Amino acid sequence: MKSLFFPLAMVLLMACGNSGQQSASDTGDGPKTKADSLLQEVIDGHDVAMPKMKKLERLMKESSSAIDSLGKLPAADQKQNAALKTNLEAVLNELRGADKAMHEWMNGFKYDSLQNNEPERIKYLEDQKTKVNQMKDAVLSSISKAEGVLGSK
Repeated sequence: MKSLFFPLAMVLLMACGNSGQQSASDTGDGPKTKADSLLQEVIDGHDVAMPKMKKLERLMKESSSAIDSLGKLPAADQKQNAALKTNLEAVLNELRGADKAMHEWMNGFKYDSLQNNEPERIKYLEDQKTKVNQMKDAVLSSISKAEGVLGSK
């Protein structure tokens, strides 16, 4: 029994000692190439904006409804609220633009594009990173502006 325990313990110790030396790319936990890193950055940008889309849609409806409500007021009140109506229309246009940007980006993005051509894939993903960041900024900015205007109505 003792003769079996010692070799088994040595194998176990050696196995535990080597596991700490593996890098993240060896274990599959992290990006392995520049293209993998870029792809993760693109996905991360999408993952910031996507959960905000329900809020964006709700704010579009609220803005549109507020514009409609202002249009039903008597002429004197409409004139008094003209600046608010202008702000709501501008915000609604920004929200629509952000919504369109998200849909266009999602429809145009090809997750597995140029898999067999690393230099071209890197160029593609760098371009997509720029586009997804612009889309994300549009979504976040339009939501922030809409909340400001709708909060002040």
